[in-house]
Amino acid sequence: MKNKKSIAKKSSFSAAQRFLSVSEIRQDSLVMKDGTLRAILMVSSINFALKNEDEQNGIISAYVGFLNGIDHPLQVVIQSRELYIKPYLDDLLKREREQTNELLRAQIADYRSFITELVDMGEIMSKNFYVVVPYDPLSNKKKSFWSRASEVFNPAITVKLKAERFAKRKYDLDQRVRQVESGLRSIGLEIVRMDTQSLVELLYSTYNPDIALTERLSPLNDMKLED
Repeated sequence: MKNKKSIAKKSSFSAAQRFLSVSEIRQDSLVMKDGTLRAILMVSSINFALKNEDEQNGIISAYVGFLNGIDHPLQVVIQSRELYIKPYLDDLLKREREQTNELLRAQIADYRSFITELVDMGEIMSKNFYVVVPYDPLSNKKKSFWSRASEVFNPAITVKLKAERFAKRKYDLDQRVRQVESGLRSIGLEIVRMDTQSLVELLYSTYNPDIALTERLSPLNDMKLED
């Protein structure tokens, strides 16, 4: 019975994988099924409306310069998700229990109760901004056509890039990432490249929005991955 459930679960997982365009996550990069790579940057936001006219003109000018300086596509993704506030409430409860000062303990309890009621009144949403930086060997204009074409192989569903080929493509991807980061920082934005753990969590929460809030992922080192 247990084996049947295990086989059914693995079969379901394999079926779901066929609909995903990501083959694997390696060294802070997404490897797509067609052999191309993606890096994802988490980017801060700017309250443009609160800037004065000179600041707004400066931001627009820097953004135009950034767009004119890149020769490859970019994807901007805005994701709204319900804020997972349970760890914060658990931390407040822990602090409340450990507090020896009765007045501070009461204040923490009141604050925790206020936050709990606020959450119960409606969903508290968080908004995250991402920039997806792609690398496609065929789009690398620095290489000859035949050199670019030779790097493209059968886009099999289970494509696995060899170490040497992956290293070359990741090197070119990292150069693009540095260029994009520099351009975005010139606008006044803060940028963080998502690492392997963050990419796993992002894909998990994106494709499993209903269960991601209650079933959190463990660190990669604690995961038992199947081949």
